[in-house]
Amino acid sequence: MRKIYLHVIMLFLGVLGAQGQIKIKPEAADSNSYQSRKLKMDEINLVSAYYNQTGNNSAVTGGIGTEKLTDFANTIDVQLSKFNKKGRKNTFLFELGIDHYSSASSDKIDPNTISSASSADNRIYPSLNWTQSNESTGNSFGFTGSYSGEYDYQSIGVGFNLTRLSKNKNTQFDFKLQAFLDTWTVILPIELRTVTGNGHESKSEGASPRNSFSSSFSLSQVINQKLQAVIVVEPSFQKGLLATKYQRDYFTDGSLQAETLPDQRFKLPIAARLNYFATDHILVRTFYRYYIDNWGIRAHTAELEVPVKLSSFISISPFYRYNTQEGTRYFASYGQHTPGTTYFTSDYDLSTLNSDFYGAGIRLAPPTGVFGMQRVSLLELRYGHYSRSTGLVSNVISLNLKIR
Repeated sequence: MRKIYLHVIMLFLGVLGAQGQIKIKPEAADSNSYQSRKLKMDEINLVSAYYNQTGNNSAVTGGIGTEKLTDFANTIDVQLSKFNKKGRKNTFLFELGIDHYSSASSDKIDPNTISSASSADNRIYPSLNWTQSNESTGNSFGFTGSYSGEYDYQSIGVGFNLTRLSKNKNTQFDFKLQAFLDTWTVILPIELRTVTGNGHESKSEGASPRNSFSSSFSLSQVINQKLQAVIVVEPSFQKGLLATKYQRDYFTDGSLQAETLPDQRFKLPIAARLNYFATDHILVRTFYRYYIDNWGIRAHTAELEVPVKLSSFISISPFYRYNTQEGTRYFASYGQHTPGTTYFTSDYDLSTLNSDFYGAGIRLAPPTGVFGMQRVSLLELRYGHYSRSTGLVSNVISLNLKIR
């Protein structure tokens, strides 16, 4: 459930947040000029996204059954800043996200109930980042703390970020470290639950940890006035309960077990992005990523986005992304698992597949403010349609407002 729609929303927001050019830090102001050390608000961003999907390969019911799901996600981030006595800029970014989703397949965990507790749920995820930057060199470093919680899942995250620029500011190196300490409530399908001594059914098998550690190394280079490039390597490691235990797997002998996967996973995505300013009004963004992990998954992703500036404050951005994936060795479809197998899943997210994701956005940033509201400096509306070879189809639309 969560894995499917979050994957597509994050993919869409990744396109939404792609920068038209490498962020080059501004030149330092005159050192003799006065810089206020009062905390001031830089900007507020409001993002709302609605997502829906349909399909017939639900992992909850062993790779068959409805995948119908809707999600309404809202985030607000507030950026504040102040200068310290040494002239360093301290930026504070607070973000609060609230999602509400409903999943038809969740009711199949226990089909005897009219509506299971996780068929509709809310996810809350606040975070706070502090970054200190040197305005003259463009160098910075910072720390992040985050939390995420919903019905059967709690997560605490910490992170570190570092940016270094060359003297001419044409080369930028970014480094990030993140750790997420998660706790899952182990919920089994109704057929596999134990019965206690007093005859009551045990709906939960307790809690189990899952820890994720990731890093990101990126090198950005301004090649010339028209061409800019970025290379990103993002190795990560997970350990703990990586299987979703309420997802069923059916075997060739008719038996049933809860999904079982290795308790360790290594991931290595390597990506490159090229931004080419074809004209003063047309920007060509290209992206490629190769993904590999120790579960046997191999994937290639290619993306093209062409923002076109219609006027000084209106632009449109059509985009297209293609993905092809070789699935994990642990996957088999409904009723095709071999008895005695150690690891098994019928989650089509882990299967061999290919997918298409395309859409467009419109961006308004008039100098007098959106619809005459001077504080509202930007409005962006985007729509994306996703389809993949397994039959899953989804749509997502998002609205972004920036207030200064």
